[in-house]
Amino acid sequence: MPRRIALLGLAGLLLGSAPALANPLDRGPIATSSNVFRSQAIPRETVAWTGKEKPGTIVVSTRQRRLYYVLGGGAAVRYGVGVGRQGFSWSGTKTVTMKKEWPDWRPPQQMLARRPDLPRYMAGGQDNPLGARALYLGSSLYRIHGSNEPETMGAAVSSGCIRMTNKDVVDLYDRVRVGTKVVVRD
Repeated sequence: MPRRIALLGLAGLLLGSAPALANPLDRGPIATSSNVFRSQAIPRETVAWTGKEKPGTIVVSTRQRRLYYVLGGGAAVRYGVGVGRQGFSWSGTKTVTMKKEWPDWRPPQQMLARRPDLPRYMAGGQDNPLGARALYLGSSLYRIHGSNEPETMGAAVSSGCIRMTNKDVVDLYDRVRVGTKVVVRD
């Protein structure tokens, strides 16, 4: 038996396989496609809610860098988010006017003026800055969207959009309907 294990180990080394204890989802093409949903920078959780907003409302606290989806009955789902950096933060009330899965990205003219190196168009997908889902807010340039940079959750880094991990934005997307009220406050 020990000889057989040694031979299997040698065969693995010769074939370039990962050690037996390694998770096959940590490397290779499967990892590339599955890890887009794996990162959880700030855990999503159900918390007590004392606000006056109706169930189904989204409330974003840019100061806390958290997004709340009001469930009703004194509860809300709390998500960690990335918000607008200094000079790009905003507040107000908007409505979700459109929802898209793996949205294409066209940087607005204002962003292109600041960053002419950006592509004019990027097809939806894992490398797209809008991530797995996007909720479009009224006629504004702002969106609540996924991100392929989970390390930016809890930070003020965007040009005004509300960023979420792809895992969290998919969860929120499935809860929200077009017409949902979104309140963004400091």
